[in-house]
Amino acid sequence: MKAHSDHKYYESMKEAEKGEAMALRHSLNGSWKFSYAVNPSSRVVDFYKEQFSTEGWADIAVPGHIQLQGFGNPQYVNTMYPWDGHEYLRPPQVSKTHNPVGSYVKTFTIPEQMKDKPVFVSFQGVESAFYVWLNGEFVGYSEDSFTPSEFDLSPYVRLDGDNKLAVEVYQRSTGGWLEDQDFWRFSGIFREVYLYTVPQIHVRDLFVRTDLGAAYQDGVLSVSLDFVGKLSGSVKLSLLDPSDQPAGSVDASITGEQLAVSIQVQKAELWSAEVPNLYSLYISVYDDQGTLLEVIPQKVGFRKFEMLNKVMSINGKRILFKGVNRHEFNCRRGRAVTMEDMLWDIKTLKQNNINAVRTSHYPNQSEWYALCDEYGIYVIDEMNLETHGSWQKLGAVEPSWVIPGDRPEWLDIVMDRAVSMVERDKNHPSILIWSCGNESFGGEVIYKVSQYFKQVDPGRLVHYEGVFHDRRFDATSDMESRMYAKVDSIEEYLLDDPQKPFISCEYMHAMGNSLGGMSKYSELEQKYPLYQGGFIWDYIDQAMMKKDRYGKEFLAFGGDYGDRATDYNFCTDGIVYADRKLSPKMQEVKFLYQDIKLVPTSAGVTIRNEGLFQGTDHCELHYSIHNENGEVANGKLGVQVEPQSEAFVSFDWDESSVPDGGEYWINTSLKLKEAKLWGDAGFEIAFGQTVFTDEVTSNVEAVQHKGLIENQNDIKVVHGDVNIGVKGKNFSIMFSRGIGSLTSVNYSGKELIAYPPTPLFWRAATDNDKGTAIGFHAGAWYAASLMPRCTDVALVEGDGEVTVTFSYRLNISVDVKVTVAYTVRSDGSIIVKSRYEGTAGLPDLPIYAISFKIPMEYSHLDWLALGPDENYSDRNQGARLGRFRNESADSLSGYVVPQESGNRTGVRSVSVTNDEGTGIKISAPAANPVECRISPYTAFELENAYHQYELPPVHYTVVTVAGKQMGVGGDDSWGAPVLDEYRIPSDGVIEYEFVISRV
Repeated sequence: MKAHSDHKYYESMKEAEKGEAMALRHSLNGSWKFSYAVNPSSRVVDFYKEQFSTEGWADIAVPGHIQLQGFGNPQYVNTMYPWDGHEYLRPPQVSKTHNPVGSYVKTFTIPEQMKDKPVFVSFQGVESAFYVWLNGEFVGYSEDSFTPSEFDLSPYVRLDGDNKLAVEVYQRSTGGWLEDQDFWRFSGIFREVYLYTVPQIHVRDLFVRTDLGAAYQDGVLSVSLDFVGKLSGSVKLSLLDPSDQPAGSVDASITGEQLAVSIQVQKAELWSAEVPNLYSLYISVYDDQGTLLEVIPQKVGFRKFEMLNKVMSINGKRILFKGVNRHEFNCRRGRAVTMEDMLWDIKTLKQNNINAVRTSHYPNQSEWYALCDEYGIYVIDEMNLETHGSWQKLGAVEPSWVIPGDRPEWLDIVMDRAVSMVERDKNHPSILIWSCGNESFGGEVIYKVSQYFKQVDPGRLVHYEGVFHDRRFDATSDMESRMYAKVDSIEEYLLDDPQKPFISCEYMHAMGNSLGGMSKYSELEQKYPLYQGGFIWDYIDQAMMKKDRYGKEFLAFGGDYGDRATDYNFCTDGIVYADRKLSPKMQEVKFLYQDIKLVPTSAGVTIRNEGLFQGTDHCELHYSIHNENGEVANGKLGVQVEPQSEAFVSFDWDESSVPDGGEYWINTSLKLKEAKLWGDAGFEIAFGQTVFTDEVTSNVEAVQHKGLIENQNDIKVVHGDVNIGVKGKNFSIMFSRGIGSLTSVNYSGKELIAYPPTPLFWRAATDNDKGTAIGFHAGAWYAASLMPRCTDVALVEGDGEVTVTFSYRLNISVDVKVTVAYTVRSDGSIIVKSRYEGTAGLPDLPIYAISFKIPMEYSHLDWLALGPDENYSDRNQGARLGRFRNESADSLSGYVVPQESGNRTGVRSVSVTNDEGTGIKISAPAANPVECRISPYTAFELENAYHQYELPPVHYTVVTVAGKQMGVGGDDSWGAPVLDEYRIPSDGVIEYEFVISRV
C-alpha cells in the first residue's frame, strides 16, 4: 500500500482529545509461533497453508529480534558487509547458504469494531525482507527494515472464526545491500504489528505545513488532505493554541480525493527546541448526512526553517546544532526499543543541553518524533540507506562497484525508501532536515533523491555528507557536511569563501574514554557564522547484555557471540552506556552545549545568553563562595537576560564574604524555577565557576600539618645495612636500598604500603590510544614502567626532616633520568618530589606518575579536585573544583573494554580512608595541583583485560599520582592523535610534588 502520514484517528472528539490507543487498531504484538531455518533451503516451505499445524513450534515475542530470542547469533560489523569472507557476492546477489529465515504464525479473530469494514495489517519494522500470507493466500512482499509496510487483508480475511497470518522473514535480501549501517545485524519483526480499519470516509494522508510572515510573527497553516472511501461529505478543521484556546477554524466540503485548506494565525506562538510551542489541530470528518465519522488530532508547530545569506536559520535566527547521533538501542532488546527507553532518552538529551538528533542511520519509530516535537529537539531525519562496504575497504575509497552510484537499476528501490520516510514523518515540526542516508558515496541516484525531497517539501533542507567524496553532484546537499573533520580543516573551509554552511554530521568519536578536545569545536560557534555545530558520534553504546561462563551478566560486543566477521568493540561509542547510565563524558557535553554562559567574579556574574528565543526568567541564579574549608557564603536571585544578549548581575553579599588571600572559588548556576517535562524544579541547566588563587604558594612546604612544629626534633633515623628507617611520634617510615623505593608507611601501628611506589610512564591504553597504535610506537614506555632500575640512593638528614632520594635508569634510553625524593617530616608526613629529565627521539609519554598500592580496605575517597566525574587535561571544561566523595571502585568507568579511567585533574587533596576514617591523604599546592587515579586496579591489570569480567579479584587500592597525563583525544578513534597541547614530549623536564600524610 502507498505510504502515508503517521496520524491517528478516532471515532469521537472525546477519544481524539484523550489521544489514547485507537479503537480502530488491534494489536498483534505478543507471542507468535515460530520456526527458524539457517537458510532458505531448510525452511518449512508450506507453513503458511491453512492445514499446516504449528504444534510443537517454538514461541517468539513480537516485537523482538530473532537473534536475541535463542535463534542464531547477533553479529556486529561496521563498514564491511556481514557476509564478507564467507561468500564472494556482488550486488544484488543474495546468499543461498548464509541467509537465516524466520517463519512466523499468528492466529487472530476479527474484533467486533472491524467487522463489515476493510481490514489492513501494518508492520512497523521488519528486518530485512518478508512475505505475508493470510489463510493460505499470498498477500504481498516488502523490503526496507525501518519504515512501515502495510497490506490490505480484506479479500482474504474471515469475519468469523480464526484467521492464520503467516510471515516469512529473510535476514538477507536485495535490500540488505542498502543496509550496511554501523550496527548489530539482526532480523525479525522488531517493531509493532497491528490490524486496523477505516471509516466510510477516511483521511488516508494529511500534510500540515506552516509558514511565517517576514516579521516571523503571523503564521499560516496549510493542510492537504487525501481521502479514500465514499467521497461525499464535509470536514471541519479546528485549531487550538498551546493554551487550548481557539486559534482558527475552517469548514469545507469533500467532493473528491484531495482537499487543501488553510488557516491564518495572528501572532503565532512559534515552535523551537528552546520553546516547543505546539498547537492542536482537530480534523473532523462527516458524511453527507452530518454524521461524525472520524476525528484526527494533529500537533502543529509554527516555525520556519530556511537558508538566509548562506546561514541555516530557524524563525529568522542562526541555528546552532548541539547534537548527537542516536541509534535505537536497548542492551537487552536490541533495536526493539520501548516507550520507556525513548522517554529516558529524550529527558537525558534535554537535561544535558543537547538540542538536536540525527537518526543514524534510518527512520526511527514514529513515537520518537512526537517526543521530539513535544520536548523540543531538532531532528535530521535520515533515510534507511548505507552502502559503506561497497566503496570503502580498510579505510580506502575504492568505488569500483559502488551502489547505488549512477546505476539506474537501483533508483526505484532507493527512492521507495525516501518516499516512505517523507510520507510517514512529514508532519513533525521537529524535523528540519531530510538526509539522503549515510556513507553511500555519491552519484546520480542519491542526487535524484535529494531533488525529490526538495520538490515535495521545500520547507525543509536536505543533507548528505557523501558529496565530499563525489563533487559531481554537490547540489545534493544544502550544507557542507563532513565526518570527523579536524578543527583546522573546518577553519580552512570556513576561511575559503564557503558557499554553504558547515556542520559536522559526525564528530567527537566517543569510543571508550574519549571526547577530549571537544572545546576546540565549541570555540568555532561564535567565531564563524557559517559554522553551525555538529552531532557527536554517538549517543548510546551498542553493547548487548550477555552472561559469562559463570552466569554473571556483562555487556558484550562484537565477537562475543562467535560472530565473524566482526569489528569487535567499535560498537561502543556512546556518551551513555548501553544500560542507560550516563558516562563521565556527559559532564563535558552538558557544559559545552549549554546555551547560557556564566562567568563569575567576586562582585557578580556575567550572564551571556546565546539562546535564540528564551530569556533566563524561567531560572533562578544560585551563587556561592567556597574555599578548602567549605562554603563561605551563598545567595540566589531571579534574573532575566534576554536571548542573544549579555548582562552583569551583582551578587547580594557583603564584600567581607570574599576571602582575603588564599585559594577560593565562586560557583554560579541557573536552576529551573518550576518543573518541566524533562526536569524537576531546581534542576541545574547552566554552570560557571571562577577559581581565585591570590597569594597561593606553589610548593608543598606550605602544606602544614598538625604537630609539624611541636614535633620537629622528635625524629630518629635508623641506618640499616639495607634499609633506612625514620621514626617519630606514632609513625614509622622505611626505605629500601635493595628495592629502591619507599617500602613502609606505618601510622599508629597500621601499615599502609602494600606495594612500593614506582615511577609510571604508561597508562592502560584507551580505545583512542589503540587507534593510534600506541602500543607499537610508544610501547617502550610500558617496559620502562615495568623495569626501572634504581642506580643511586642518597640520604640527607636535616633539621627535623630526612630526605631519601632514589635515582633511576630506564631501559628506554640511557639519557633519561628520573629521581624521586621523599622528605619525611617530624609529623610523619612525606613530601614526594619527582623529576623527569628526558631526551629527544623518544615517543611522547602517556603519563608521568608515581603509583603504589595500599590495602584494599582503604577505599573511601574524599576529594578536593576538579570533578565530580572523571576528567582529563583535554576534557575538564565541564568539571568544577570542589569537594566530593566516592569509592575507589568508582574509578572503573563503564567502558566495555577496561582502559584508563577515573582520573581527576586539579587535585589539591584526596583522602583515602577505611571504614574507621583513618588512612592517608595526598595533598598538593593549589598553584601546582596534581592528577590522581585511585582504583582497585593497576594500569597493567586494566591493559591486559579485554572485558570487565577478566579483571582480577580486588586485593588492593592502587594510588596513582601524576604530574602529567596526556589527554584522551576524540577527533576520531582510528589514528587521530591527542592534540599537541595535551601531549607530553619526551625531551622535556617534568617536576611535581605532593605530600603523603596521615588521616
